[in-house]
Amino acid sequence: MQFSERWHRGRAEWNILTYYQRFESAVAFVLTVVIALIVLVALYRLCSGVITALLFRAVDPLDHEVFQAVFGEIMTLLIALEFNHTLQYVVARHQSIIQTKVVLLIALLALARKFIILDVRGATPGYLLGLAAVTFALGATYWLMRERDDRLQSDEKLGSGENHGGIRG
Repeated sequence: MQFSERWHRGRAEWNILTYYQRFESAVAFVLTVVIALIVLVALYRLCSGVITALLFRAVDPLDHEVFQAVFGEIMTLLIALEFNHTLQYVVARHQSIIQTKVVLLIALLALARKFIILDVRGATPGYLLGLAAVTFALGATYWLMRERDDRLQSDEKLGSGENHGGIRG
C-alpha cells in the first residue's frame, strides 16, 4: 500500500476514534519517535565505539569483558527495537493495547541480556537465584499464556468446522 493510500485510510479511521483512542495513538506515536531517536543514537555510539576501538587496537575483541559489553549493548538495541515494534501496532491501530505476551518476551530478552553481561565471579548466590526465579516465573507465565491462546485457537477451529476429522464437537 502506498503512502497516500495509508494516509487517507488513517485520516478516515482517525475520525471514528474516541478521544481516548486518539490520545493513546498520539502517545504511542511520540514514544515511537523518541525510542527511534534513542536507537539511532545508541547505534551510532555502538558502531563508532567498536570501529574506533578496533582501528586503534584500544581493546581486544576477544577479551571476555569487551565481548560481554559489546553484546550487552547490541541486546539493549534489540530490546529497544522490539519495544518500538510493539508500539507500532498501537500507532497503526492493529491493537488497542500492548499485548501481555509481547511484554513478557521483552522482559525475557532483558533477562537474556542480563545473563550475557553477568560477571559470574562477582555475583552472589542470592542474586543468581533471584535471576533464575524471575526467569522461571516469566517463562512459565509466557508458556501458560501461549497454551491458553493455543487452546482458544483450537476451540475456534473446532467451532468453525475446521477440524480435520470431519466430526464436530
